[in-house]
Amino acid sequence: LKGRGVSGEVAQRYGIGYAPEGWRHLASVFAQYDDPLLEESGLVILNEEDDKRYDRFCDRVMFPMRSVKGECIGFGGRVLGDEKPKYLNSPETPVFHKGSELYGLFEARTAIREAGFALVTEGYTDCIVAHQFGFENSVAVLGTALGEAHIQLLRRFADRIRVILVLDGDDAGRKRAKEVLELFVSANVDLRVLTLPDDADPADYLLKHGADA
Repeated sequence: LKGRGVSGEVAQRYGIGYAPEGWRHLASVFAQYDDPLLEESGLVILNEEDDKRYDRFCDRVMFPMRSVKGECIGFGGRVLGDEKPKYLNSPETPVFHKGSELYGLFEARTAIREAGFALVTEGYTDCIVAHQFGFENSVAVLGTALGEAHIQLLRRFADRIRVILVLDGDDAGRKRAKEVLELFVSANVDLRVLTLPDDADPADYLLKHGADA
């Protein structure tokens, strides 16, 4: 986190943590490790071949997913090295639907209401670093495209919400911009697309050039 320029203060505000190496650490946290709710919540995986249970998240930086009310409804985990998958999210559960949630919305809700617009990034770190540089109205999608459910969520903070979609400055980012434009026009939302130069992502751009740029 320090290598990506994230301060301890901001990491604490977002509740960022770490899932240690090993596959059964939660067995020391929950007295009933075989509780079906642990499997339903996505924290534990049942291997049907040997009928054994394992922690879903291992040796990853952990990002709690909060509802707009601040309730923890899921997690995202990022590897420290080059292993795959790079990001691992909680599965769909009765309380967590990644296509209708925005990372960081609980922390950004006041700033979005005051500014009248939201900055939407594509990664947890982009959102957090933007917040650290003063863009506290930043949120991030959870591995999905920006969709109608996200628009409805943001409309709770402004009748005529303005959304600035901040995309990586690569070909994939430009392609995603075209895909969402039609959706926003039909939804009568004021959408702006900010495509960064030189294949940069928002976090790297801010760390290199600063907030004024």
